[in-house]
Amino acid sequence: MITDFAIYGGLFFNAFVAATLLPAFSELSFAALLASGEGLPLLLFLSVTTGNILGAIVNYWLGLRLVKFENRSWFPFKPKQIAVATNHFQKYGKWSLLFAWAPIIGDPLTLIAGVLRTNIYVFLILVSIGKALRYAVIWAGYTAVVIN
Repeated sequence: MITDFAIYGGLFFNAFVAATLLPAFSELSFAALLASGEGLPLLLFLSVTTGNILGAIVNYWLGLRLVKFENRSWFPFKPKQIAVATNHFQKYGKWSLLFAWAPIIGDPLTLIAGVLRTNIYVFLILVSIGKALRYAVIWAGYTAVVIN
């Protein structure tokens, strides 16, 4: 049996990484753990959501502090990704942060929020709602499949 730390810590770390620089699939990890019966669903949900939100905060911080390095090869987002996210953010405003969970645009959106110095409290609320809803939908979907 896997230890609780490995389950929740591993899922937290996977979700954190998924929201930052490296590719990871927190949705699949969350769904796999739900399906395996390893861990309590509520704690899995809290671990995956918290890790993903904290990863988004790292992107926000990068936007605040490191955007001057955007043309460097090591920088996590390419200029085209930043341009697309900036256009999206300017078109839809702070509400676009509800989609910080979305593939391809989500991570650059959180970076752009930092670049544009979006209020941190607004950022945290909107990003948290969007990311929590994504994992809640996965949890609800799993629950619906298991019940049927």
